[in-house]
Formats: sequence, structure tokens, C-alpha cells
Amino acid sequence: MASMAVQLLGFFLGLLGLVGTVVATVLPHWRSTAYVGSNIITATAYMKGLWMECVWHSTGIYQCQVYISLLALPQDLQAARALMVLSCITSVLASLVSVMGMKCTRFARHSVIKSPLVLSGGVCFICAGLLCLITVSWTTNDVILDFYDPFIPSGMKYEIGLAVYLGFASAFLSLSGGMVLCWSSSPDRSQRPPRMQRSLPLSAPPPFNPIYPPAPPYKPPEALRDNRAPSFCSASSSGYRLHDYV
Repeated sequence: MASMAVQLLGFFLGLLGLVGTVVATVLPHWRSTAYVGSNIITATAYMKGLWMECVWHSTGIYQCQVYISLLALPQDLQAARALMVLSCITSVLASLVSVMGMKCTRFARHSVIKSPLVLSGGVCFICAGLLCLITVSWTTNDVILDFYDPFIPSGMKYEIGLAVYLGFASAFLSLSGGMVLCWSSSPDRSQRPPRMQRSLPLSAPPPFNPIYPPAPPYKPPEALRDNRAPSFCSASSSGYRLHDYV
């Protein structure tokens, strides 16, 4: 029961990580306008994401434009796209495998493949969390370097957006869920079959088998001392003296 609860906890953590990763991938709030220097006009805010650029006006109007050309995008943005999509696909695969391997499901019940399936799902969740963590860390590093670059004008500097923070949270949720699932996949010692013990005989064996007669009693060597055959070298043989023939 405890192992089943641990598996459910790990699965829901990984599922939350999957939802957060998908939302962070779709949202355009990866980079937001930095209001520094002469750029103090707050009536308009610019945001950049993996798939589109958006403009927010103080009147509450959003205007977004999807990136049309894929080859015209920077290489870091293309890599971020690929890593986040791969993270989402890996999380979906981890969810399916984990559902099949959990003890609360009927798939392959009482089978030895349950534990390897849960372990595979946990490993996939860990891989998905690492992919998402690498992407958001890379984006954070680029934003910080551009912000402190003196050669970039103030109007072209951006800050870290909300989608990046959501990506960090989703990555840690996926990593936590994967590690919990991997830990819960270890075999339970309390469910191992007991060791075979040698059964003791219920009653003592019979002293002898009544089919065969018992062995004759043992006689000591003293009883056979005078029971010897006469030899030719002895002084007498069969009652005759040796000097009777000389």
C-alpha cells in the first residue's frame, strides 16, 4: 500500500511537470521588455517567445505575430524549440509507461514487468526534466549576458519572462516525480517468498525393518581362541605323535 501511494505521488508530480512544460513552451513570455535607462515608457511592452512575438498595450490589447521563417531564426532559438518539444514528447511517453507499470492499474497485473515499466517511466521523466532545465538555463544565461552588455542599446534589452520561471518549476517537478518513481520501483522485501526450510520427521524411524532378520550378535576374539585348525608344523596332528613315524 505504501509503495502504491509513493507511485501515485511520483506520477502526479511528473504529470504536473508535463503540464507546466507544455504551457511554458507555448507561452510567449520568455523575454520581456526591460525598463532601464531612457526606456521608461510603460504604455507598451514587448515579449518574445519560442513561437511568436507579442506586444501589449496599456489599453489591454495583445498583438502577436508568429515567426514565419524557421531558418531565419537564431540558432539558440531553434535549439530551444527542439529541446522543449523533445521534453514534452518524453514527458508524454513517461506518463504512458508509468500508468502501465503502476500497481493501481490492471495492465499486466501480478507480472514481473510492472517494476521495469515504472523504472522506465521514472527515467523518462528525469530526461524530460533535464531537457527543460537545460533550455531555461540557456535562455536565462543569454538574457543576463545581453542585459549587462554595454554595447546593446537600452531599448533592446530584455528581462527574464514568466515562462522561464514556469519552466524551472516544471523541470524540478519532472525530476522529482522521476526520482520518486525510480525509488518506488525497487522490489519490496516484505513480498519476497519465504525461504524453504527443511521439514523435520514427524516420528522417529523404526529400529529395523521387519522384513530382514537382525544381524547375529558379535563374539569377542577370546571365544575363538581354541577353535583353530591343526597345522603340519605343530607337535601333533589328529592325535598322532611325530616320533611314531621316525
